[in-house]
Amino acid sequence: MSAESNQPASLAPSTLERDGYFVARGLVDVAVIEAVRASVKAALQPLMGPVEFEAEVGYPGAPSHLESQGGRTPRRLLHAASRIPALGNWACSAGVASFLKPWLGTEVLLSQCHHNCVMTKHPGYSSATLWHQDIRYWSFDRPELLSVWLALGEENSRNGALRIIPGSHRLHLDRGRFDRDLFLRPDLPDNKALIRRSREVALAPGDALFFHCRAIHAAGVNRSDKIKLSCVFTYHAADNRPIPNTRSDRYPGLPLGS
Repeated sequence: MSAESNQPASLAPSTLERDGYFVARGLVDVAVIEAVRASVKAALQPLMGPVEFEAEVGYPGAPSHLESQGGRTPRRLLHAASRIPALGNWACSAGVASFLKPWLGTEVLLSQCHHNCVMTKHPGYSSATLWHQDIRYWSFDRPELLSVWLALGEENSRNGALRIIPGSHRLHLDRGRFDRDLFLRPDLPDNKALIRRSREVALAPGDALFFHCRAIHAAGVNRSDKIKLSCVFTYHAADNRPIPNTRSDRYPGLPLGS
């Protein structure tokens, strides 16, 4: 079964084990998507923090500093689960838990330290995200975390949809295949072959992408004339604890409904 197709939660673990990701089509009702979009737009105009700007990430295509043209283009609205009630309720719902528990176990926590944001990819000043694994800067007892990416609008090659390398969550790559910032080096022949295996994950509003923290993925810039809005949350088993005194231990995890 393709990771690009809709499927019940009972089939998700096998697809995740094979590909490192799967898509649940139409998982979220249109009414919820519209309510979240309205809250996001209200937070963008006028801009309400906490927020991360494109100039702060330093990715390809981003403005060089905050005071340069486009430097204060927002990239992420932070602390999404607590700042947008409709979104937080969904992210901690039993419905989401039903997809996560077969992989993570019966007690699942939403991390407030990683992702937990609304991605606001603006036209004109959005940056590209190079090939990477999310686990690179996370600190837990076990590298077994799952993220859920919820599309609030259409996501495609034109506006910078994610691309994922199927099966890459099972690879053990030498350190030399990554640069100093732990992005995959596209100049190496082995990496070029790996990248050619990637798939674009096109999404419609209400679709949710579930992906493993070791899955190698990337995203392009937004070349459309509209903001691309997406929400992303990260989850871990309650017994997979963050390492003390690290960024992963900054805030307590939120339990999911049963």
